[in-house]
Amino acid sequence: MTDAQSRSPTGSHSLSREHPARTGNGILMLLMSLALMVAGALAVFAQPDSPLNVVGGILLLSLGFILLCGLYALQPNEAMAILLFGDYRGTDRKTGLRWVLPWYSRKKISLRVRNLTSDKLKVNDRRGNPIEIAANVVWRVEDSAQALFDVDDFRAFVNIQVDTALRDMAAHYAYDHGEEHELTLRSDAEEVATRLRDELVGRIAVAGVAIDEARIAHLAYAPEIAGAMLKRQQAEAVLAARRLIVRGAVEMVENALQDLNTRGVVDLDEDRKAAMVSNLLVVLCADREAQPVVNTGTLYG
Repeated sequence: MTDAQSRSPTGSHSLSREHPARTGNGILMLLMSLALMVAGALAVFAQPDSPLNVVGGILLLSLGFILLCGLYALQPNEAMAILLFGDYRGTDRKTGLRWVLPWYSRKKISLRVRNLTSDKLKVNDRRGNPIEIAANVVWRVEDSAQALFDVDDFRAFVNIQVDTALRDMAAHYAYDHGEEHELTLRSDAEEVATRLRDELVGRIAVAGVAIDEARIAHLAYAPEIAGAMLKRQQAEAVLAARRLIVRGAVEMVENALQDLNTRGVVDLDEDRKAAMVSNLLVVLCADREAQPVVNTGTLYG
C-alpha cells in the first residue's frame, strides 16, 4: 500500500484506474453517416414503388442516424469516460470530434485546474485559543475513473476533505508566540502550507485528484478574544521597542565614556561616571524631550 492510500479516509485500495478507451475519429464517422442517409433517401425517392428499395432506404437512413448518436466532442483538458451497461471501458482524452458505438454510455469530466477557497472555520490552535482560518486550494482531476466511480461526488468530497484537513492542521500549530524553534501559523506560512498540502494529498488520493497548491487564505483570532490579543501584541511591540532603545542608549553611553577617556577631555571618577551614565540614560530613554538644567555649582554642591 502506498503512502497516499495508507492516509486516505477509506484506508483501502481504489477499485478503479483510468485507462484509454477505444474510440474512433468523429469526422470520418460523420461523413459515413451522412453518406448512408443520403443513399437511403435516394433509394426511397428514386423508386418509391419498389418495396425492396423503400425498405433498404429506410434501413440505410436508420443506420446513418444511429451512427450519428455515437458522436461527441471534447475540448482541451476534457475527458469522456466510456461505459457499456455500467461497465467502465476506458477514458478518451483526445480532443475534437470523436465517435464510439452508440450503445456505449458516456460521462464527460473536466480536467482543468480548479480553485477552491474554503469557508472560514472557527477552530482552536495548539494552545487552545479560538481562531478563524480559511484555505485556498488549487486542484485538478488526475484520474477520471477514480473521480467518477470511487467517490459519490468528487467536488463535494474535495470540499469536505479540505475543511477536515484544515481543522486537523490548525490544531498542531499555535497562532503565534510559539516556544523556541516552534512553527506557528502566522510566522511560518511556507512550512504550514507544505503541511496542509501533504495532508490533503493523502486524504483525497482515493478520488483521483491532484493538489497543485494549498495555502492559508485567512487567519485571525476569533472575535471574542481578538481585542485582548491585540492589546497583548501592542504591549509586546512596546516592550520590544523599549528593549531596542535601551540597548542603543547603553552603547551610546559606552562610546561617550570611551571617547572622553581617550581624548582626555575630563577626568571622571566612578561617582561622576555613574551620574553621567544615569543622566544620559534618562535623556536617551525618556518618552519626552529632556529639559536642560543649568548647574551653577559643583557636582557635589
